[in-house]
Amino acid sequence: MTIPTNLRLLFLLEELARVGVPVTPTSANEVLGLPKPTIHRLFHTLEEEGFLQRDIDGRSYAPGTRLRRLAASVLSTSRIRMVRQAALSALAKDVGETCNIAMPERHAMVYIDRAETEWPLRIQLPVGTEVPFHCTAAGKMYLSSLKPGLFARYLSIVTLESYTDRTITDARLLSAEIDAVRNRGYATDNQEFMEGMVAIAVPLLDSQGRLMSTLSMHGPMPRADLDKFTSHLPRLQEVAKELSGLVIN
Repeated sequence: MTIPTNLRLLFLLEELARVGVPVTPTSANEVLGLPKPTIHRLFHTLEEEGFLQRDIDGRSYAPGTRLRRLAASVLSTSRIRMVRQAALSALAKDVGETCNIAMPERHAMVYIDRAETEWPLRIQLPVGTEVPFHCTAAGKMYLSSLKPGLFARYLSIVTLESYTDRTITDARLLSAEIDAVRNRGYATDNQEFMEGMVAIAVPLLDSQGRLMSTLSMHGPMPRADLDKFTSHLPRLQEVAKELSGLVIN
């Protein structure tokens, strides 16, 4: 297949999105079949402009800030966002607590949409808020989607900061927690990020079954507790499937 010059960058970004993990120019070019100097020039251009950034191995590339923002903007187009907000609002009314959608950035989960509870007592985590991976339901859900080698690399370089006396700061304990999340298909936060707050999260998946973002609900104790939140799992998973379909259909 001959790729027109004006489409090479788009085809390269499409291949990176399809693979879903950091790639080297050589591995990407096994699919694209471009001249070797061309593929390296494209990667260099995308890195210089902030669409790609080198992974921690120094050889492969992952989405950069501009590409992640572009992805978030696509997910927030007016038609999709209108339907997504309606689904979120209905969910928040059904479960009685605030519900959020969050996407993974390079160093944190970022809330991209939110529907507030009707209770006057609520926890303020507005759209645009960044929260850690290791001690939030959304973040742990994302960590569970990483391949074992990538997750091990994360554990080897990250500082597991303590936010409350319940935050998991031991790498072995966090690894066990993420294994449990992976096995059961949902993640929880039992006052690990914020004293007096509990949360539960499920994944939103793309057409290849990969995590795009997360759907979570959170609330303050004693009104909310994990047993009560777990009872809402079927409804959360139903809405997650609906929201995933907005993007992949």
